[in-house]
Amino acid sequence: MTDDRLRMTPGPTEVPEEVRSRMAEPTANPDVEPEFFEWYRGLLDKLEAIFRADPSASAPVEDGDESNVDMVVLGGEGILGLEAAVASLVDDGDRVLCLSNGLYGDGFADFVESYGGEAVTCGVSDRGTLDADVVAEAIEDARADGDDFEVATMVHCETPTGTLNDLEPILDVLDEHGIRSVVDAVSSLGGTPVPTDRIDVCIGGSQKCFSSPPGLTICSVSDRIWDRIESIENPTLYANLEPWRTAVDDEWFPYTHLASNLSGLDAAADLLLEEGMESVFDRHESVATYCHERAGELGLETYPADEGDCSPTVTALDVDGRASELQRRMLEDHEIVLATGLGDHEDEILRIGHMGHNARRDRVERTMDALADVLQ
Repeated sequence: MTDDRLRMTPGPTEVPEEVRSRMAEPTANPDVEPEFFEWYRGLLDKLEAIFRADPSASAPVEDGDESNVDMVVLGGEGILGLEAAVASLVDDGDRVLCLSNGLYGDGFADFVESYGGEAVTCGVSDRGTLDADVVAEAIEDARADGDDFEVATMVHCETPTGTLNDLEPILDVLDEHGIRSVVDAVSSLGGTPVPTDRIDVCIGGSQKCFSSPPGLTICSVSDRIWDRIESIENPTLYANLEPWRTAVDDEWFPYTHLASNLSGLDAAADLLLEEGMESVFDRHESVATYCHERAGELGLETYPADEGDCSPTVTALDVDGRASELQRRMLEDHEIVLATGLGDHEDEILRIGHMGHNARRDRVERTMDALADVLQ
């Protein structure tokens, strides 16, 4: 690996020098140093500000506003948050509506089944996005058969296919029927607005738009969901949200926290807040638009059927079975790392991650110039 290698993957992303320097500082002991919890509370405040930065919200968050969510940081990569949410909310025999337009939406159903729930998948094409009318119909059909859903799961940005789901209409349907919501926003939080104030458990990850190293899951947990979490007999400790409800007040972690990773995440949060979240969102939109324009000039189409369904954090290009070859050439000829698709789409999709620190015009321009050279 060389110093000038450019990693334009949809996570892990490039880690800025400020984050790496903070992680190189002396490591605190979270279990025995009382000052650590005072610092940790400050980190949670910063993360909450990032989670709640939705300029389209009906009532913008002001300094001093009382929050309806608690922040939880788990010591593990983002997939831990998906499992922990299911393990903490799903009891034996519970019916869970798993909304899916891709690999990670389907994956929620696997977690539900492994924790004794009954997963009912409501799926649409992975070239499109979730449809609130389809969701409402699935709920009504279930009720006609005498069944109700306790929880619904969904993905905001389906990273493998580069789609971004419109959550608001779906949350309207779920609220109307009293169904609790779990959202995987791992590859969107910090790069595009997420209506976290309306979501019961919303999951982010350190290695995506935060541009901090892999190793931490960040969750917002709504006040209204804690009673349900405490009523579930969760068979695990690590994939369990319940102990974190009182962790800060009790100044006791369920396990030794990842102090150096937390320091890096704190530095990453500082960078986002110093820039301003609206500016951050605009930056992601701008580079995504540029990436799509350059792809079009090269004769490449985005994988989502409608470009309006594309995520501003990752571009998935339909390359007709050439993904692995293009990925290899980009690395060998230009020292640029890209990702291919996953599963059945492994060789059909080439993915460019323009999220977090990589959502910058010069980085995307270098990537697309190199892709143009490789294609020629």
